[in-house]
Formats: sequence, structure tokens, C-alpha cells
Amino acid sequence: MDRVVATEDPMIDVALLRDRLDAEVVVTSASNSAALADAATGADALVVDVNTPVTRAVFAALDSLDVVARAGVGIDNIDVAAAADYDVAVTNAPEYCTDEVATHTVTLLLDCVRSVAAYDRDTRAGNWGWERTRAVHRLRGRTLGLVSFGPIARRVREQLRGFDLDVVAYDPYVDAETMADADVENVALDALYERAHYVSLHAPETDETRNMVDDDALDAMREAAVLVNTGRGGLIDEEALVSALADRTIAAAGLDVLREEPPADDHPLLELDNCVVTPHAAWYSVEARRDLNETVVANVRAGLAGETPPNYIDPDTEWL
Repeated sequence: MDRVVATEDPMIDVALLRDRLDAEVVVTSASNSAALADAATGADALVVDVNTPVTRAVFAALDSLDVVARAGVGIDNIDVAAAADYDVAVTNAPEYCTDEVATHTVTLLLDCVRSVAAYDRDTRAGNWGWERTRAVHRLRGRTLGLVSFGPIARRVREQLRGFDLDVVAYDPYVDAETMADADVENVALDALYERAHYVSLHAPETDETRNMVDDDALDAMREAAVLVNTGRGGLIDEEALVSALADRTIAAAGLDVLREEPPADDHPLLELDNCVVTPHAAWYSVEARRDLNETVVANVRAGLAGETPPNYIDPDTEWL
């Protein structure tokens, strides 16, 4: 019988894996590559969350491995080149939460623009008054900047159509014609930072995008700018963001992802009244979790059968 090792994570529905796969499914709490290699001895398939690194050392240690299924969209934690060297298929679930993340992005943006969380905290503290927050501006006629223009960013654009925003986007891998078809202007990154009242990050974390929002980027933004990140925590230099928010270099930030998750109790971003933080929950809905695990099952089943999984990651593809 095939052996499937799944990392311990609430996103992964182990009961469903056991019900749908003709395999022994075991769960490991391993959180680093050495522990994972040890726990997955004899595994034919791995199902992993975003925080567990699957390194070259893991592939070298698991000579029976056929497939690694990432329970999610990003594959930042998997050495795809090493997987190819060891003839292991890497898969993901690229579409399971597009609506959810887009909706969460819009929610964070509207919360920051309208100061909803700040008003709520103030009201609960016994204070009543519209004037007790930072300046609130009308959305209509303002500019939204989308950093990366993949499926989630495109859905954000669709969901915000009724707000009459001008929309610009930066994505070196999407042509201007495609953006124009969505009524989005293709701009350089520097221009986006300078023009946008609202900046929404949707890029994966790569060598090219890591710390792309740094001191210089924040200084280039408008004083009334709102920054939203539902992409990856590593896109932002968090020390620079803390300073920008504290100094009111930008107005506010809505973050669903951080460099370290969960953050320390004394993380400075959690102390700022102009920063809204949610617990990497943008992906979540009951339906999205179901779809995610159904996709994982399909990927693992195909990999174990020696077939190309439906969501196979081609190691020769540029994944930005």
C-alpha cells in the first residue's frame, strides 16, 4: 500500500485524504526539513502546508517519493528544481480560493479606508464620534494600484468596479493589452507607488519581489496611501512599514500575511492603530477548504498512479 505523509495543519483535511486515497495516510508535526525527511521515511507522497520546507535534502532522503502536493497556491517552500532532479512531481491548488482572497483584499481595503476597526475599538472604549480617527476620503475617482495581475488581482478589479476607481497595475509577465481588456492601465512599479492611493500586493515571494516595499517605496507613496497585502509577508520590509505607519508617511495598512506567522505578541505592527492584521485567513471559507482538499486528492492520486497530476508544476516555467 502507498504511504502518504501529511504535515499537521488545519488546512489539510486528513479525514478526507484517508477516505479518498487508497493509501496509508499518516500525519507529522515536523516543521523543518530534517524532521520531515525522518518522519516521511518510505513515503510515496507528501502533502505539505506553506510553512514546512521541502528542500533538496528531503528529496535526497526519500527515494520512494513520487509526488509532493502543496495544500495551497504558493510553492515558495518547495525546491522545485531539486524535485525535478529526483523525478518527483510537485503540485499545487491554484484556484481554490481566488474569490476568498479577492474578497478579503477588498474587505481590508475598505476597513482601512473607512477606519471601521478603529471606530469599533474607540466605540467599545466608550468614545463616540466620527472625528476621532484619521481623515476619511471618498473612494470614487481615486487610484488603486495592483502589484501583480494574476487571477486574484483580476478578481479584485472585478469586485471593485462599482466603486469607480481608476486602476493601474504592475506585472512584467502580463502584457498591456491583457490589462487594457480589464480596464487597467499597465504602469512601471515606481509610477504605481507614486500614483496609487491604494496599493494592493498580490505577488509571490521570490528573489525579485522580496522586500519590494521598502523605505524607498513607502517614501514614494502618497501620504494618504493605504497598503494592503494578501500576497506574501516577505514582500514588505516590516521595519520600514512600522516606521512609515508610525510617522504617518502612509495612512494605513491592512495585512493578512507577515514575515513570521504567528507574530510575536509584542510585534510592533500589532501596536499601531492604523494597521489592521488578520491571521493569514484570506484563503478561508468552508467551500475553499473543501475545494483545496479535493484538489490535493486529485493531485496525489494521479502522482501515485504514475500520471501527470492535473496541477503539475513545470520546473522550467518562470513562476512569477
